[in-house]
Amino acid sequence: MNIKTTRRPTLPGGMFLVVLIATWFAASAANVSAAGDLIAAEHAGARSVRQDAPDEPKTYRLKAYLAPTPNTLNGASAVSTDEAMALWKSNKIIFIDVLPRPPRPKQLGEGTIWRPKKRQNIPNSVWLANVGFGVLNPELESYFRNNLAALTHGDKAAPILIYCLADCWMSWNAAKRAVAFGYKSVYWYPEGTDGWSASGGRLERSEPMPTPPRSN
Repeated sequence: MNIKTTRRPTLPGGMFLVVLIATWFAASAANVSAAGDLIAAEHAGARSVRQDAPDEPKTYRLKAYLAPTPNTLNGASAVSTDEAMALWKSNKIIFIDVLPRPPRPKQLGEGTIWRPKKRQNIPNSVWLANVGFGVLNPELESYFRNNLAALTHGDKAAPILIYCLADCWMSWNAAKRAVAFGYKSVYWYPEGTDGWSASGGRLERSEPMPTPPRSN
């Protein structure tokens, strides 16, 4: 199968935005500032080719994580929804969801029930939450490295596919970071669960892999 790197679906008008997090576990002051701006989006359908996509930056995205993403990612293969579905059906690739998830708010008293926002992702995915920020603290970087190593059994040639939502720089950052870690077969799925569900793909309820304790 030939994987294309420039084919992207286009956002239809009228997307519905909801606040994903208000406070967030911070790897750095930059993450704290960005947390209030990070929002999740539920889109009505998939996108077609977008000619006005931004150029690929040289560094990680540090803020405004929900915004139009580039068509490409150096060192990785950007795939369309059809290609992602074909890879999923092959059962030979590890799907990794990197949608962030806020920790339990510190101000909640003992015994208070906290219900974080539910997440439905692509079946058989592994949810590695929070690894798509532009800066990671040492604990979260180790969490990402260690989980990737476990999932691939230490084989950096093993194929992995990273996704989040449509127009989500979290997946771009995480895929770029996996490339920087030395992984040779990284696929980036820009449309994420939005494009998947819009094309009739099934989603299932998921919980993230346990994350490291919040740094003080």
